[in-house]
Amino acid sequence: MSLRSIAVGLLLLGSMVVLVTAQDGAPYWPSEHFKPQQRAHVAGKFDYYTLVMSWSPTHCVTAERGRDDMQCSRGDGHRYGFVLHGLWPQYEKGYPESCRIGRRPFVPQLVIDQMLDIMPSRGLVIHEYRQHGTCSGLDPQNYYRLSRTLYNSVRIPERFQNPFETQFVSPRDIVTEFMRANPGLRPEMMAVTCGGPGNRLRDIRICLTREGRPRACGGNEHQGKLCRADQMHVPPVRSTRRDEKKTTSPLQPPRDRGLPRPKVIESGRF
Repeated sequence: MSLRSIAVGLLLLGSMVVLVTAQDGAPYWPSEHFKPQQRAHVAGKFDYYTLVMSWSPTHCVTAERGRDDMQCSRGDGHRYGFVLHGLWPQYEKGYPESCRIGRRPFVPQLVIDQMLDIMPSRGLVIHEYRQHGTCSGLDPQNYYRLSRTLYNSVRIPERFQNPFETQFVSPRDIVTEFMRANPGLRPEMMAVTCGGPGNRLRDIRICLTREGRPRACGGNEHQGKLCRADQMHVPPVRSTRRDEKKTTSPLQPPRDRGLPRPKVIESGRF
């Protein structure tokens, strides 16, 4: 038998081994070993929710004129603090997004209008359902009904309800404040994100079971990945709408004296 015949035989044998391995479902190409195929995202198949509440003043620092007026430039003087950014289905590691649901991911105008008091951006309401809500297995109405229920279940610490002063705090300070206001929360159930000039506060993320109960977060909310800063810049809210709910926050000056000059409130001094 010639060397060429032997070589051809070995190649055929190798091809048969590859075919059998493929049919067994195991990866057989080196590229697939080092870069596994992505997990198929199926609506309703996830491990837990992350409730994401953004600090609106940070967004408004770089707001686009005309695009963000509803949130950042309202004529009635109302300004937002923590707003609902989204309710994200999560895996213990990684997350699904833009799941196929067998229909166009259309968000009715009525649903959009009903969410604008806590999610003041029409574009955000549409985007969040398309990217995250579709993976919940819920239609827009039920997804946002659940989102509102979970958002309303979290009590915002008084310190962050309507501060008139700039604050500098650590991620741990914010977690501690939320635990004081919400006794059912523990540090491992929350994470804080920051970024931009001065490490501005971006959002707080609270992990919940599929039934809406607080639970420990997965790998996605590792604090070291989201904000490593020891101190964050928290821009003030300064809402001046007359029918605004009154708070007993020592940071809020009398309304009839106009806006005070900016003052810095450091961590631990409140």
